Amino acid sequence: LTSQERTAAAGVMIVEEQAYNKLTAEEEYVTEQKGTEAPFSGEYTTQKDQGTYVCRRCNAALYESADKFDSHCGWPSFDDEIPAAVDRHPDPDGHRIEIVCHNCEGHLGHVFLGEAMTDKDTRHCVNSLSMIFIPDGESPPDVLHPRQD
Repeated sequence: LTSQERTAAAGVMIVEEQAYNKLTAEEEYVTEQKGTEAPFSGEYTTQKDQGTYVCRRCNAALYESADKFDSHCGWPSFDDEIPAAVDRHPDPDGHRIEIVCHNCEGHLGHVFLGEAMTDKDTRHCVNSLSMIFIPDGESPPDVLHPRQD
């Protein structure tokens, strides 16, 4: 018997865990290896449609289009996140603050403070490859492995 068959025979329920979304090699490089896409190459850099940006890895809602602004830095920029959607960590380089999805800890980019680009004085510089845009009126996909905290 396999270990799965032995577990089932012992009366223990087996629940298969659904994997995160399948990512391309480039998306994996950014979200899982903390990479950065080339500036001005992302599909959402100049996006102006109304909707919600969700994590490409787990589908958790991250940003609303109302908080997106043109920073001309080469990546999509937001001056606020959806409450409790994004976590901040000191970057290993000691000069920046990394931002990650609160749900799956996928790398999003970096946050910069004190640049005076918006009234909120905050710029989330986010890789397009770490997000999926869901237009207003469309249902977002279910969040994979919702965090329970």
